[in-house]
Amino acid sequence: MKEQVYSLHSAADSSVTERAGFIRRTYLHVAGAIAAFALLEVFIFSSGYDVKLAGMMLGSQYSWLIVLGLFMGVSFIADKFAHSQTSEGMQYFGLGLFVVAEAVIFVPILYIAENFFPGAIATAGYITALLVIGLTFTVFSTKKDFSFMGPFLKIAFLVAFGVIICSFIFGFTLGLVFSGAMALLAAAAVLYTTSNILHHYHPGQHVAAALALFSSIALLFWYVLQIVMSFMGRD
Repeated sequence: MKEQVYSLHSAADSSVTERAGFIRRTYLHVAGAIAAFALLEVFIFSSGYDVKLAGMMLGSQYSWLIVLGLFMGVSFIADKFAHSQTSEGMQYFGLGLFVVAEAVIFVPILYIAENFFPGAIATAGYITALLVIGLTFTVFSTKKDFSFMGPFLKIAFLVAFGVIICSFIFGFTLGLVFSGAMALLAAAAVLYTTSNILHHYHPGQHVAAALALFSSIALLFWYVLQIVMSFMGRD
């Protein structure tokens, strides 16, 4: 157990060396989280658990609603652990817990994509990577602080969650327009989080910063994949 694992000043106010080290550690942890996510999916699908998990999670509209509720609860807990100021181990536990939760909740959409839309996963992955690279370049080249987007993103995500809940209750399909809007919202979240990494996170918060960025990238990938499948389904 370590006391006060990060200082109170932000990375932007740190020395050039300290700031560069923080950014490097953050993106190494993001890369590690993505790699761990991919390996977990490979294990789930190669072991045959994908069929069982997809069937269980998509059994009814209410089962998926329960899964979403559990995912949000686990995400909240994981984020709290990742922001721990007294234990680096708890930070890593939070990041690991979130990666596992993401791997599980992605099983149904990846199962559908793999079995009915060949090539959709790879295409969505390439598009997501290009978008993230472009957004990252925008932040680091302009050095603009996009933290003003925070309140808007919170309201937008609350509205989106409300729409999703209503779709379960009233049985309507969200469709391509909603997926497009959510992809734009996820891209804005990537921009916002990347800006916070540059301007607002403390030098020792690389794990929490990595979790936030990984979460935004995963959300972007989810909706880009839905958009790709929608277009492939029209062929």
